[in-house]
Amino acid sequence: MRRPLLAVGAMTAAAVLVLGGCGGSQQSSSSDTNTSLSEATPQLNQQPRDAIADGGTMTTALPEVSPQWNTWQADGTLYTLNLWRWYNPNLFTFAPDGTASPDPDYLTGYAKATEGGNTVVTYTINPKATYNDGTPIDWTSFESTWKANNGTDTAFNPSSTDGYSQISSVRAGSSSKQAIVTFRGTYAWPDGLFNILLHPKAANPTFYNTGYINSPHPELGAGPYRLASFDKTAGTVTFERNPRWWGDTGKLQRRIFLQMDSQASINAFKNNQIDAVSVATKDRLAQVQGMSGISIRKSAQPSQDLVTLNAKAPILSDPQVRGAVMKAIDRKVVADVLFQGLGYSEQAPGSFLLYPFQKGYEDNMKGVIDFDAEAAKSGLQSAGWVPGSDGIRTKNGQRLSLSFPVTGDDPTVVNLARALQAMEKSVGVDLQIEQKSSSDFSDIINNRKFDFFVSGFSSSDPFGLAYFCQVWCSDSQLNLSGTGTKTLDDQIKAVGQIADPAAQIANGNKLERTLFQQYGIFPLDNGPAIIATKAKLANYGAGLFYIGRVQDIGYQK
Repeated sequence: MRRPLLAVGAMTAAAVLVLGGCGGSQQSSSSDTNTSLSEATPQLNQQPRDAIADGGTMTTALPEVSPQWNTWQADGTLYTLNLWRWYNPNLFTFAPDGTASPDPDYLTGYAKATEGGNTVVTYTINPKATYNDGTPIDWTSFESTWKANNGTDTAFNPSSTDGYSQISSVRAGSSSKQAIVTFRGTYAWPDGLFNILLHPKAANPTFYNTGYINSPHPELGAGPYRLASFDKTAGTVTFERNPRWWGDTGKLQRRIFLQMDSQASINAFKNNQIDAVSVATKDRLAQVQGMSGISIRKSAQPSQDLVTLNAKAPILSDPQVRGAVMKAIDRKVVADVLFQGLGYSEQAPGSFLLYPFQKGYEDNMKGVIDFDAEAAKSGLQSAGWVPGSDGIRTKNGQRLSLSFPVTGDDPTVVNLARALQAMEKSVGVDLQIEQKSSSDFSDIINNRKFDFFVSGFSSSDPFGLAYFCQVWCSDSQLNLSGTGTKTLDDQIKAVGQIADPAAQIANGNKLERTLFQQYGIFPLDNGPAIIATKAKLANYGAGLFYIGRVQDIGYQK
């Protein structure tokens, strides 16, 4: 589970979230920026459990309570995963640098080995680990998770089969409380699998795909918290301590999520109605400056805003047209709009595989899709689109108009949309902005109700190459562009078979340059995580790849 989707600006406008991810790589020239991605450090107010008070409620905003509560299913988004983590098993924690560690409340042993040329991973499960309905958490949970997400049964519709498709077997070990996972050959990224589990009762295709729609099924969860209430109409989700939990007691008494658009969330924080909010835009940051009893936490973030062009739309079926639309976008202007007043700059991202602050990163966009308005005009002209009297191009009587839905009401996001609209107009493309509520996000992406769309990817671990297919394969639910071919899919999957991580990264970088030539998706920016929180809120904030135990979040004594 690396890349759940999120709405554009979600990290800047609404909440701390976990899906997320052009000219040549250029440094932002904003006059007020001074902190680069590579220099940013995590800020989480990390505290040991004995320094955290017992009790209290934490409330934050969420742009959307997604209809699909099954985070594994293709329609799940980043918002789905955010809620899932609070009432389902989370077997691993991740340090800010991405180092994975098993949580002893779930796993008492975790061993990786190579046997007969195959990677073998052994998970020893805490004897006390049990789902809320009384079902033991044992090896069958690993088997169910694998079978539902490995792609062999097409009745399941998973968000990704990456990694799970390379497993040959899952079996019991010395007891039912031990799962032995064997891969076909060596696998480079085992720490990215089985971080969360699927209850065996949910491993039925019909239930997996539709059983969680507007139905959280708390009885199939497990952990320090359980779902106390879900009000679909009000967009309110409340978690409380779980009396069936066997491990360290949750420090918080209650955890609440409220569905809110951008402006409502910043107002709620200022009025002490919520306890943390993203302030990664100039306007939002200014509104909380000077508030007492808060802290502002900053870091780089493993996420990307990206442009997706819908190649299934007749007007964008020609790759030459899609390429021209992309070449019209000046990411320096995008950075100026998004980062003004934040004291932040970054290297414009050129890959969906790794981030500029990770070893092995290469700018695979450079020389493939560079900002070049004249080249964009020339490409459109060659494709038969000629300027009309108002400058907008036409072909066979049809205007080159693209629908561009924008979710939420954050001023910076609106300004970004207008800037993109102006860039496209300068080459003869009419971007038709359609303002939508944040709650429309899932409907837009699941039903592909767009020609041009800006959304986000957010990475929940550092193993970018493990999710190569999830981003780029033609049949991936995450590839909303509809681009790609079976031949390219096979090449992507072949990269995933390379045992050596460094060699896999090198080959992935080379192939991604070809994939960008499909002109379906490309990254706009990474952006900073800037979170305003109550000052005493601990183990929460801006943390790069950090995923801590939910039972350790609370208020410092």
